[in-house]
Amino acid sequence: MEAEHNPPMSPLKLSELNRFIQQVLSLEFSDTYWVVAEISECREASNGHCYLELVEKDEDKAGSFTAKARANIWRNTWQQVKFNFARETGRTLVAGLKILAEVSVQFHEVYGFSLTIHDIDSTYTLGEQQKKRQIILQQLEEDGVITLNKELELPAVIQRIAVISAAGAAGFGDFMNQLEQSGFNFQTRLFPATMQGALVAESVINALDLIAADQEKWDVVVLIRGGGATSDLDGYENYDLAANVAQFPLPILTGIGHERDDTVVDFVAHTRCKTPTAVAAFLIERMQNVHAVIDNLHERLNRATMDYLQMLQLRYERLGQRYSTAAISFVNHQQQVHHRLAQRITTGLHEQLHFQSQLLQRVVSRLHTNTHRLLERKEHQLSLFAQTLRMVDPQRTLAMGYSITYTSDGNLLSAQNKLPQGTVLRTVVADGEVWSTINELL
Repeated sequence: MEAEHNPPMSPLKLSELNRFIQQVLSLEFSDTYWVVAEISECREASNGHCYLELVEKDEDKAGSFTAKARANIWRNTWQQVKFNFARETGRTLVAGLKILAEVSVQFHEVYGFSLTIHDIDSTYTLGEQQKKRQIILQQLEEDGVITLNKELELPAVIQRIAVISAAGAAGFGDFMNQLEQSGFNFQTRLFPATMQGALVAESVINALDLIAADQEKWDVVVLIRGGGATSDLDGYENYDLAANVAQFPLPILTGIGHERDDTVVDFVAHTRCKTPTAVAAFLIERMQNVHAVIDNLHERLNRATMDYLQMLQLRYERLGQRYSTAAISFVNHQQQVHHRLAQRITTGLHEQLHFQSQLLQRVVSRLHTNTHRLLERKEHQLSLFAQTLRMVDPQRTLAMGYSITYTSDGNLLSAQNKLPQGTVLRTVVADGEVWSTINELL
């Protein structure tokens, strides 16, 4: 048998219940309270009011909440709270900030439970940010990487620059214009990245990975963004991004674009500049310093060269004078030596000529004597030859009664053998010739 559920005699309307809750809350929570919470949503409406959602996260379970409530800052209060918070922190109220707010409890029959914010203690937010930063820095120090990038030595000449920035950002354009107007030959390449919002860390790390793949092509890395709200810097208060920057093998120069606040990335980077144009000015100044050093070295080299040339000229002039004097002395000495030698040669030639003349005279005398003797001997021999010739002269033989017989063909007849009869003979005697014919051989 089912139990019967008898309704009350006079049930409450929802509005009556809500008004009852409103009255109870108004009586029990009539004061204001300071509440710690994190902003998960923040929106300024066109009517000038600001609407927020406040949460308390479960520290033991990621992504879970232990409490959540709507909050409102009415227009008149919002203008003052926004101004004071921005002046004292340099930031605006955005999602992710932890705040200490003075609130009152409200309950509306239609809109339900909400909190009305009357004031925000900005010092608490600053303290939370500093606490978060300190935790990151302490972890980097424990990892032994916090000063690695700062310990890298900047190249003497910085020309090849890898730039991480948002494409088309005004800060990037100002940076490039300043470098181009410097007159120096900077070589740059943009590695586009998201520079604000929740994707900053992941996007910048991806750009660093691309640069590291070709790190030998670059001298430094420049990380710049073009200003904006201080709340936009939250992406740079990130351990993973800071660890990547601290351990990067090239010096990283930051110009994240805020005059007053440093981020964890600024702290671990090699050099922190306030703005993109300040980074450009830093690079240009270093290049100017390099050129000044080169100009100074060039001037010193010129002076040293001129001094050295003058010293050499003076040395060569002195050497020239010494060599000139030595040359004159040498020439004079050689002239004297040559003169003495010429005299000795002349004397020797005269003596030799005299000796040769005497020798020649003796030779001529001996030749004359020998020639005369030879001629006498030859004359005597010729006389003997003439006498011999006279003795053998045929005419003399013929005169002594001898004769010479020839055949008709002129051959001398020395014997009678083999002469035929009838052979004609010519016989020469002292006073003529006798012709005869052979009739008989005896």
